[in-house]
Amino acid sequence: RSMTFTRFVEIGRVALINFGEDAGKLCVIIDVVDQNKALVDGPTTGVARQMISFKRLSLTDIVLKIGRQAREKTLKAAIAKGEMHAKWEATAWAKKINNKITRANLSDFDRFKLMVARKQRSSIVAKRLAAIRKGN
Repeated sequence: RSMTFTRFVEIGRVALINFGEDAGKLCVIIDVVDQNKALVDGPTTGVARQMISFKRLSLTDIVLKIGRQAREKTLKAAIAKGEMHAKWEATAWAKKINNKITRANLSDFDRFKLMVARKQRSSIVAKRLAAIRKGN
């Protein structure tokens, strides 16, 4: 049988902060304080070293090889070596967040152009589908 969970709280696990002042930023778990809190740091993402509740973290699939309570310099080196940002940007989760931000920043005219493009696409698809059905 396979295990139910695949993402565990561990030292070196990259997490996304989902609530609070640093919401939307990536951080790395550098120590587990107790069953409710972890010590996190994000020297390349602007997250200061702090204790944060697990309720405010969303664990990712990315794990870095670091020691317990790693110094900032060591953590930066591990982030660069592990290509944390490249791996994150390649995930569907990151792409979805970026698409959400892009849509939120659209102007009225951009939304109009998007609507027209969707109508054109659906028209082409409908015509091709009708041609295929007629051929059968």
